[in-house]
Parts: sequence; structure tokens; C-alpha cells
Amino acid sequence: MSHPLIERISTLIVDLPTIRPHKLAMHTMQKQTLVIIRLQCSDGIEGLGEATTIGGLAYGNESPESIKQNIDSYFAPLLTGLDASNINAAMQRLDKVIKGNTFARSGIESALLDAQGKRQGLAVSELLGGRVRDSLEVAWTLASGDTGGDIAEAEQMLDLRRHRIFKLKIGANEVAHDLRHVIAIKRALGERASVRVDVNQYWDESQAIRACQVLGDNGIDLIEQPISRINRAGLVRLNQRSPAPIMADESIESVEDAFSLAADGAASIFALKIAKNGGPRAVLRTAQIAEAAGIALYGGTMLEGSIGTLAAAHAFVTLNQLTWHTELFGPLLLTEEIVVDAPVYRDFALQVPRTPGLGLTLDEERLAFFSRT
Repeated sequence: MSHPLIERISTLIVDLPTIRPHKLAMHTMQKQTLVIIRLQCSDGIEGLGEATTIGGLAYGNESPESIKQNIDSYFAPLLTGLDASNINAAMQRLDKVIKGNTFARSGIESALLDAQGKRQGLAVSELLGGRVRDSLEVAWTLASGDTGGDIAEAEQMLDLRRHRIFKLKIGANEVAHDLRHVIAIKRALGERASVRVDVNQYWDESQAIRACQVLGDNGIDLIEQPISRINRAGLVRLNQRSPAPIMADESIESVEDAFSLAADGAASIFALKIAKNGGPRAVLRTAQIAEAAGIALYGGTMLEGSIGTLAAAHAFVTLNQLTWHTELFGPLLLTEEIVVDAPVYRDFALQVPRTPGLGLTLDEERLAFFSRT
């Protein structure tokens, strides 16, 4: 029996508008830029993948432009002609020749999984070992920076039964200002919602020592990456002192990072991101390290569109326990879609389709409209 071959890999950069400016400590998003990957196979099946980062190079080492260039120039020639049904061999080929580039790698692995799922008539979650749930509770990020506006937005989300977990992006302002902002929102929402913060590495350890104490004492459930990923010893000290659990996010730029963080005791929660680990299969390796070390899990996002979001979701629904749920709300931040049927959110959760592959079909007309020429 002949195996289907990878015939062609093409990439498109797509710019989609967001419902509002989205303020992070390092960047304010006015739109989201996706790299869409289309992997054509000799049996006529197409696999879809997505590689998405935040704010050009403001967040990490890859940008949409570098992702596209590297896939076109390096990834595609390495993979063309390989067996499309052997994901393991294809990804190991990349491992031997290409360093880093986990965002690009994640998009490729997602496309291979999507194609194989379509080929076998199975959802990607089943290729990854089988789902243990059909939906994932999803947090919403309150990132306007305006306390009253954020409270009103949270109340609306609760009324719509869309979100009851809220993450606040802080760090860009004075610490005292940020603490007042967060505590006011938690007081307004009370026990009706979980409130967490993401500092995106913007505090130094001296600021974080007191701030983590204040946040924990005021009912904040989780503190994400309060200090620099480089200050590993400081993270260990904070994790031992903070009354609220510390979550590692930017600290995890590979599966190997996850191992060393676990060994050092630098965090009690890991944020899982397919883009940071190199794909849905890769992120499950990080999850296994965390589970073995007794570290809790949270399904993170790079604010991907529908393709990247469902690629992550298919991995996350296979996990035994996601204590801190997920933040796979990327598609809800966009005002436009490039797929025919958008992912379904209801009763606080993302519903993960059981249809073959990722469960998505591109809307060719809208894709063409929003693609960069």
C-alpha cells in the first residue's frame, strides 16, 4: 500500500480586526495576525495549521513574517516528499535540522494532525490518545485597563454565561495602581468569579514579594509569571512565599524548560501552549512532566484564531485534569472569521468538535479578503 506524500506546504499571513484594543504589559494589540498553513497531500487531503504570536517581536523570538519565511524557505523543502501519515518521522526530521522556531513547528504539526485525522475519519483528539471531555471551560482576559469598564465587561460575561474566570493583564503601571485595580474588580465580582492576574514578567523580585502577598490576601486565585523568566531562583523563592499559586508561562519555551522548572520547584502551575512547545503532541509531553511532578495545569493561548485554538483544544481534552481550566478565547477577540463554522462557546465553555481532523473548513473568500498580498 502506497503512503500519501506531502506535496506542498503554503503559508498566508492574515490580519484580523479585534473587538477592542487588547492591552498587555509589553504591547497593545489593535488586530491579530495569523500565519495560516496549508499542507497538501498526494491523496488530495489538505491539513490546516496556524502559527500566531503577539505583537510582532514584542513577545518572543518569532514574528508572523519570520514564521512565514522560515516555513517557506526551510520547513517546506525538508518535508516535501515525506510520508504525510507519519507525523512522528516528519517532526523528527525537523528536530534534526531546525533549532527553536516552536511557533512555526506547532503550525506544521497541527496541519499534519488535521490531515491525518481527515484521512482516518477521526478527530485530532482521538489521534492524541482519546478525549476524556467534550468541552473546556474558558477564561476571559479583561485588558482595557479601566477598572469600571472591566467590571462592567465581567458582569456582562457572567450574565451571558460565557465566562466566570477572569484574567487581568497588569504590570505596565505602578504596582500600587495595578493592585488597586485588581482588588476593586475582585471585590465587585466576589465569589461569583475566579480572578487571576498575568504580570508578563514586568515586576522585579522586590516588587513581587509584597504584591504577591497582597494579591493572595485579597482573594486572587493565581499569579502568572510575575518576574523575568531568567530569574529562576527568584521564581523558586516566590513560589515558596506567595499565598496565591505562581504559574509559569514565559518561563516555558520548550519541553526541556518544563522539566527544569519542575525540578527546581519554580512554579506550582504550568501554562500549556502548543506554540511554545512546538505543537499539540509536544505540549502533551510538557503536561506529562507536570503531572509526574504534581504541578497543576492550565490551558494557555497565544490568542490564536479558530485553527490554532482548536489544535490546542484537541490536545487539552485528552488531559486527565486541567485544574485551572483554559483561556482559549482567541476567536472571541476577533470580529471576523476565516472559517465556515466558527468554534462554539456556550455555558462558559468551548465545545470541541468530534468531526474528522480539527473540525474546520476554510472560507476561501474571506481568507483571500483578509490575507496580505
